[in-house]
Amino acid sequence: MTKGQITGLGCLAVIIIVLVIVGGWALSAYNGMVKERQNVEAAWGQVENVYQRRADLLPNLVRTVQGYAAHEKEVLEAVTASRSQVGSIRLTPELLKNPAELQKFEQQQAGLQNALQSTLSRLLVVAERYPDLKANQNFLDLQAQIEGSENRINTERNRYNKAVQAYNTKVLSFPARIIASMSGFEKKDYFQSAAGSKEAPVVDFSK
Repeated sequence: MTKGQITGLGCLAVIIIVLVIVGGWALSAYNGMVKERQNVEAAWGQVENVYQRRADLLPNLVRTVQGYAAHEKEVLEAVTASRSQVGSIRLTPELLKNPAELQKFEQQQAGLQNALQSTLSRLLVVAERYPDLKANQNFLDLQAQIEGSENRINTERNRYNKAVQAYNTKVLSFPARIIASMSGFEKKDYFQSAAGSKEAPVVDFSK
């Protein structure tokens, strides 16, 4: 074997080693982004779970208020309509595979949830005008559960944003950004509440 052949084999070995290292890094980077994207989707699933918990409580709350204030028809119907709109859209497997559609869904869901929270606040304000209703144990229990749901929603939204932060950091960092661009990993938006919607509705039943 000539010196040139030995040199050639050496270069080939170096190239192979470099390709193995680069390939290993690319695979690791890709798998890392898949993991972070799964974390984002799981976090959003938890947001949806607490959304659903609040929505499930609303029919009982509306019926309880209706028993004492049936003539508050506009507010009662607004809450019912808001809940119906929220329940009309669902996160499907197809949406999870389409970043643009998933982002659109998240924004739509956030808007609907903020509208629901607004009508719920109106309903609780109406309740303050009826002393007998404020003293009703069923209403007090429902109100407490809904306040608990609001707190859970804020908690899960924060966890979702943290998952998005970790995902975006990985996707946008160089050189992993190259793999992200080639593999369809796109930056995700953070959840942003409408102004004034970050706090759970508060009703003072001591009045």
